[in-house]
Amino acid sequence: MLNLGLLCTQIKVEEKLLMEEAGCRVHNVIKADMRDLVFGLENYFPFDVVLARDFMHPRDLCALFLLEKANIRTVNSYDVARRCSDKVAVSKLLRKNGISTPDVLVAFTPESALQAMDRMGYPVILKPAVGTWGQLLAKVNDREGAEALLEHKDHLGSYYHSIFYMQKYIPKPGRDIQVIVVGDEVVCAIYRVGKHWITHPDRGAEIENCPVTKELQDLALKAARAVGGGVLSIDVMETKDGLTVHEVNGVGEFRHMLEPTGVNIPAKILDYVEKVTVNV
Repeated sequence: MLNLGLLCTQIKVEEKLLMEEAGCRVHNVIKADMRDLVFGLENYFPFDVVLARDFMHPRDLCALFLLEKANIRTVNSYDVARRCSDKVAVSKLLRKNGISTPDVLVAFTPESALQAMDRMGYPVILKPAVGTWGQLLAKVNDREGAEALLEHKDHLGSYYHSIFYMQKYIPKPGRDIQVIVVGDEVVCAIYRVGKHWITHPDRGAEIENCPVTKELQDLALKAARAVGGGVLSIDVMETKDGLTVHEVNGVGEFRHMLEPTGVNIPAKILDYVEKVTVNV
């Protein structure tokens, strides 16, 4: 039996399923709510392992760091969570490891961002440097649109809006692919099919099972290794030149994948959590 900490603020469908699976294995599940945790330089927490299921913003990363320094195993690790929370770092690691990924430019002022978009060529995808789940994305089709959007972001004044992460727009065949990797295993994959340029379930995309070919398996595992491995959700696009990875997320949604794939993803995750905890 493990004392399993669930690091999260909200209990969504994924967390409920993980808790149910852990209960079936007679693990003691303890919700580690970010709003309640208090750390000192020397702490005792009743966890054998902590499964991180919150957005990996600075407070979450700080909590993971402190938990690891208290000799508690975390999934994902602090280093992996830190990399996956930073789209700039992920893009750099993918390219460094020879993995196909869209071109990216990063700027720190609206003026330099506008010049970068002009250089890259429209359309350009503007994303927050930190974030996930298809939020705060914008497809910028021309210079006029770029000027308006950059002015808006500049007036927001947030630290997160002062890093301009611009990704080359890659046309796709009305769908993309989400792959779940757990440890050294590609657990399953789905097509997300939709008319919107963001093919995400929250945008009305339909879900279909995607066969895991050797090409897809090799690409997903290589991308997972590039960020350090663990429990990962990898977004892949089909292009005329083959498959390309455009995001790697450390806290992926999977509820929409269960029925079309027939794979018990919570069980796969708990198998991995048990394995890495025993091997500490």
